[in-house]
Amino acid sequence: MSGTFMAAEIASQPGCWRDAAALASANSALLPPPGARVAIVGCGTSWFIGQAYAVLRESAGLGETDAFAASEFPPAREYDHVVALTRSGTTTEVHALLAKLRGKTPTIAITGVPGEIEAAADTIVDLSVVDERSVVQTRFATTALAMLRAHLGEDLSVAADQAERVLAEPLPDELVTAEQFSFLGTGWSVGIANEAALKFREACLLWTESYPAWDYRHGPISISEPGRVTWMFGQAPDGLADDVARAGGLFVESGLDPLADLVRAQRVAGAIAARKGLDPDNPRGLTRSVVLT
Repeated sequence: MSGTFMAAEIASQPGCWRDAAALASANSALLPPPGARVAIVGCGTSWFIGQAYAVLRESAGLGETDAFAASEFPPAREYDHVVALTRSGTTTEVHALLAKLRGKTPTIAITGVPGEIEAAADTIVDLSVVDERSVVQTRFATTALAMLRAHLGEDLSVAADQAERVLAEPLPDELVTAEQFSFLGTGWSVGIANEAALKFREACLLWTESYPAWDYRHGPISISEPGRVTWMFGQAPDGLADDVARAGGLFVESGLDPLADLVRAQRVAGAIAARKGLDPDNPRGLTRSVVLT
């Protein structure tokens, strides 16, 4: 994967996250205030990052927060703010939803290309400094979440330090040669698990699944066997590692901040792409933005 845009963008993440507090401070007046009822919407990676933010914000006691795929936003619900997360600013479903909300609900777009969406949203949060050239999203999405976490009062320095160490460590062969991955999370890391699974499907065309960790035993664990990986973001439920081991699968649990552990997953996806001779900057059937006619 070395030499790809994806590799360079993955490696830049710790530095981007260290700027999260400054980004949050600069955009504080633009982001949802405490107590507001908020929905965050997006497509693909942006939706999964929104899932993580929604749990973190509501768990912090800062207001009821929901996350939706932009195409599935419930029109009958009322919110104080709707936040649209869109790297390209051109995604069709996001623009369609913002048009429906115009004049009814205040909207905020967090984007890497403000010029593409500034006419559609009421407020723009400009993250063009972390926009990317690879089709496969990494640093834009994680920096957006780092900024949102900082806005909730979190310190991202530990996660940035952990990510830096992850970038320096060799990847285990048993991960790079695995044939299947199931990613798990609890709370806000369910969104991270969903995002990790998507990265593998996009970057290296690998069979992946993602679940809330407690739900994994309710059927999906049956696919665990030698050569397959169950990867936990955050702390696993008691006994889950033993259950996976009995099935013959490899259980991975790092103890890292889930955002830092996502960097490790991104690296594994890139390494598998390299092993398979794939270009993660230009994955099969995908473009940087999905624009529908």
